[in-house]
Amino acid sequence: MFLTGTFGRSIDEKLRVAIPKRLRTAIDIAKSGVLYVAPGTDGSLSLYTEESFSQLADRLARVSPTRQDVRAYTRMFYARAQRVDVDAQGRVRVPQELAELAGLEQEVVLLGVQDHVELWSAERWRSYLNEKQPHYDEVAETALGGPNSP
Repeated sequence: MFLTGTFGRSIDEKLRVAIPKRLRTAIDIAKSGVLYVAPGTDGSLSLYTEESFSQLADRLARVSPTRQDVRAYTRMFYARAQRVDVDAQGRVRVPQELAELAGLEQEVVLLGVQDHVELWSAERWRSYLNEKQPHYDEVAETALGGPNSP
């Protein structure tokens, strides 16, 4: 599974958002009918399939549980992560506390990000892009191990 793309959507008054068909097909929602919604980074939420959520748990389990940052992250992440059902129309209901955490209002953006989907407030996503896009080449060099990478 390799997820890509940007999709604008609306979130309704019941905090339901439709997962685009291309993403639903790629993550094979029909197989399990559930996703995990969890705090993401940079003010977003992350949506994981059971498989990708399990793989993340395995990665976290391999990191030392005695490290303070690992303990803090796992507590904050798992305490707020929630399993949600995908309805017949391909929608998920975002739990109220997570919607508030991400500042979700009427317009949202879904991003395919490799092994998970990110859910952003449209306003927050535009702000993030405006800040980061002018530095794309520098970010790419660092992320891909170029001359300025740590």
